[in-house]
Amino acid sequence: MFEHFSFSKTQLEKYYQSAKRDFQIANTADVPEVSFHFCYNALVKLAITICAIKGLRVKSKKGHHIELIKRMSLYLNDPEIEILASEMRAKRNWDLYGGGTLISIKEAKSYLNWAREIFQKAEKQIENKQPKLKLFQ
Repeated sequence: MFEHFSFSKTQLEKYYQSAKRDFQIANTADVPEVSFHFCYNALVKLAITICAIKGLRVKSKKGHHIELIKRMSLYLNDPEIEILASEMRAKRNWDLYGGGTLISIKEAKSYLNWAREIFQKAEKQIENKQPKLKLFQ
């Protein structure tokens, strides 16, 4: 599912900026479903960033989103990430393939608040382990 790869600082910054951009869209969206979908995408992109910093590039295969989230959960030492992100993935899949699902404003805000904590945790850990990277300024 993963292969070892040496990413440039520019590549790492692009991954992170993409995650932040999706998270910003999630935070400013007026429609809860849009907020929810961009929040989930931001988490997956954050997981890609974290794996890239660890020197891992994900291969696009069935289930790669699940593996990315598992790795992020492991690297951030937070098993709740895997649980809640899996819940989000299931809701996203039901919305895509099962005829749709409604996300309430309260539910979207709850996911956003939780994702904000994950972003903060990731930033803190990466700054501590990669002080020269200056990725999260």
